[in-house]
Amino acid sequence: MSAIPTEFPGVTAVTKANVYFDGRVVSHTLLFAGGGKKTLGLIYPGTYHFGTDKAERMEIVAGACTVKLDGGESTAAYEAGAHFEVPAKSGFDITVTSGICEYICSFIEA
Repeated sequence: MSAIPTEFPGVTAVTKANVYFDGRVVSHTLLFAGGGKKTLGLIYPGTYHFGTDKAERMEIVAGACTVKLDGGESTAAYEAGAHFEVPAKSGFDITVTSGICEYICSFIEA
């Protein structure tokens, strides 16, 4: 398992937050010099569905969640230090049962 980054030097942070589900999921976008993009976010307790345009890698920084990928039959549990990937043009359900789940979402270029 690769280490979850603790900082991203030399990026541009977009100050306007991405707010979903009445503020239960909030993230900020980071833009990298080479054209890459990530979001850093918080998920409060609840179950939420997200669709994907591009493929994504979700790294869990703190807390825990369970995830069910669109088209999948089962859920998988993730906690700090773990990650999961979601295909492009797909989606997933994510559930946080308690506390706050912190994440880094990387948009994967095909």
